[in-house]
Amino acid sequence: LVVAFIATSLPRDVVALEPSAVMLAQRPPGAAPAVRGRAEALPFAARAFDAVLGVLTLHHWGDRAAGLAECARVARARVVLLTWDPDADAFWLVRDYLPAFAALDRRQFPPLSAYAAAFGPGARVEIAAVPVPRDCVDGFLGAYWARPAAYLDPAVQAGISSFAHPGAAPGLARLRADLASGAWQARYGHLLAREALDVGYRLVVADVAGGIH
Repeated sequence: LVVAFIATSLPRDVVALEPSAVMLAQRPPGAAPAVRGRAEALPFAARAFDAVLGVLTLHHWGDRAAGLAECARVARARVVLLTWDPDADAFWLVRDYLPAFAALDRRQFPPLSAYAAAFGPGARVEIAAVPVPRDCVDGFLGAYWARPAAYLDPAVQAGISSFAHPGAAPGLARLRADLASGAWQARYGHLLAREALDVGYRLVVADVAGGIH
């Protein structure tokens, strides 16, 4: 997982944070500089960056409150996080076929109310829904809501950490059978007319200039 830290200059400089040596070794030539470390103990000085960016990463942190406080510590202006709302309704994949995924995510993702507390009383936090477009090219869990057969593709599964959860096979077998029989189409075919779907992803933007440093 990568958390990017953005320092304002022209052009802007980006430093990535990555805890895994294996993932660091796989970074392509020309990628932004990367530092090995963990969100809970960022190896940077206070207020070192104008902004901190994290994309679907909090559920991998061992101590989410500490990680959020660290993000606020090293940011001069704001912290931007793409996360998931554990109070959101699960979409069809995790509701009907892989409910263990939703149960795990609800334990791992902080409630939306946690962000203001983590960033301190001086921070201003805004939260907005991020509907996922039907042709989303990124590979996170909700990206393929309009392409159900993609969830049966081992290459797609390999790029989604949720599929490391044991016990997914029976649910995927049901999905395969429902796609073959037309049952999925009968229940959810109406979704295919939509351009985007809200499956619980949220953008958290925290102005931390007056918060923790």
